[in-house]
Amino acid sequence: MLAIRYAARTFCMLEFKVLKRSKKSRARLGVISTPHGDIETPAFVPVATRATVRTLDSEEVAEVGSQVLICNTYHLYVAPGEKIMKKAGGIHGFMNWDKPLMTDSGGFQVFSLGFGKDHGMGKALKDEQEKNLVEGSQPHALKITEEGVYFRSPLDGTPLFLGPKESIRIQQSLGADIMFAFDECPSPLANIEYMRTSVERTHRWAALCLKARTSKQALYGIVQGGAFSELRAHSAAQIGALPFDGFGIGGEFGYDKRSLKKVVGEVTDLLPADKPRHLLGVGHPEDFPYIASAGADTFDCIAPTHYARRGVAFTSSGRIDIRNRRFLTDQKPLDKTCTCDICKTYSRSYISHLMRAHELSGMKLMSYHNLHFLNAQAHELRRRIKNGDL
Repeated sequence: MLAIRYAARTFCMLEFKVLKRSKKSRARLGVISTPHGDIETPAFVPVATRATVRTLDSEEVAEVGSQVLICNTYHLYVAPGEKIMKKAGGIHGFMNWDKPLMTDSGGFQVFSLGFGKDHGMGKALKDEQEKNLVEGSQPHALKITEEGVYFRSPLDGTPLFLGPKESIRIQQSLGADIMFAFDECPSPLANIEYMRTSVERTHRWAALCLKARTSKQALYGIVQGGAFSELRAHSAAQIGALPFDGFGIGGEFGYDKRSLKKVVGEVTDLLPADKPRHLLGVGHPEDFPYIASAGADTFDCIAPTHYARRGVAFTSSGRIDIRNRRFLTDQKPLDKTCTCDICKTYSRSYISHLMRAHELSGMKLMSYHNLHFLNAQAHELRRRIKNGDL
């Protein structure tokens, strides 16, 4: 990896300032400045997979306090394609979003469409399981090679290839403020030999991504290593030494909240303190204090809209399944402490009726509330750090 020569250092249009460091934890208050505005950190990042936050339009996503979104490189590459996106003015123009944007690298799809699909699981384990995925294993639906990954289009089965150079080319066409280096997101079932090989490949791909980058967009490197502390430390040291503009922390983080805080904290301790850190794919409301106190600055998750479409609302007293029959006669708002327009306007009774009738408007109201709730939780994190409470 060290033998690879990088292109001349590209001026990056991103700045990061740490405004306050906690005396109680690794938490910090900061601001990430991009060409499309500032991001106050710690910040929750809603997922706009196909250049949309499901059931909501861009104006509504902004109304609920969203500062930045993350879009999916792989899925936008499949449809509508990078040429159409570039002609539309990149993702910002395409989806009419004038705030900061991130694009992932497509590395998560190496897992989700590969071993994740094979084993019917996500990257988060619910309990301790045997690490029985051995070095040299290949998933059924795709092929991982030294050069990159061979996929098949979910639309028509057309062969697709995505590697470091391809991922950066596509992300530059999409035009987000922050890009991520192409990596392999490994399965949580991978044993240490598989994980070691995967991590080293991710490091080589990271160097190739830096070499391929020609735009002024920020580029984050990604630390992998799963729940293996020695591999996490090695990956953080290797990726942290490269001239990235920030860092992503990916993969699995154990199977409980203490493991999450421990693994992320061990990584942030080894990364440059003057650059932002993004935790990939983690962000249920109960995770927020652990994420911030471990030193992450931004973090993304599909939780608010994923749960909303299934009738689950996040509230100050916990989750409720609004489809439950008992809510049909409940005239209270989803959450009496919430200040969103949905809680000001509609009753649990009405939203329960909509969800039980499978009305799309019910999913929309639930998504609006849940996204507002998580952004409010992130705002509360910033308040607690500012006041010295976290």
